Amino acid sequence: MNATTIYHASCFCGGVAMTLTGEPEVMAYCHCDSCRRWSAGRVSAFTLWKPESLAITRGAEQIASYEQNPRSDHQQVVSKRKWCKVCGGHLYTDHPTMGLIDVPSAVIDHFHFEPAFHVHYQESVQPIRDGLPKFKDLPKEAGGSGDRLSK
Repeated sequence: MNATTIYHASCFCGGVAMTLTGEPEVMAYCHCDSCRRWSAGRVSAFTLWKPESLAITRGAEQIASYEQNPRSDHQQVVSKRKWCKVCGGHLYTDHPTMGLIDVPSAVIDHFHFEPAFHVHYQESVQPIRDGLPKFKDLPKEAGGSGDRLSK
């Protein structure tokens, strides 16, 4: 028997609830200005999932969306950030041209976040000395230069 993991996630007020099935494609930290401003933090801990992994189980009518430009300023792909209209709690960012969604690790209940690397580290305002690879922008597989920084 192959048991599939199901994670539960929600906004701050709990009005919007979601499930995530399986495991994320990648977990990492982003240091770009856009993600820092969106997360209101000095670094963003993100998880990337296949869109079919996400199901809205409550409050779909409460979800608002914002598309910056039509292109995200740090990934050069269209992205749509989603949040709860009632509490303003962040839910996920849809990256349709990447074929993935970004769910902040903090909104997933009882989730063990295991980051693999850092992206956009040249924009870092919070140096982190954790031994993980630090990419100047993105890994080559994600459309970046693949250049690593030593700091």
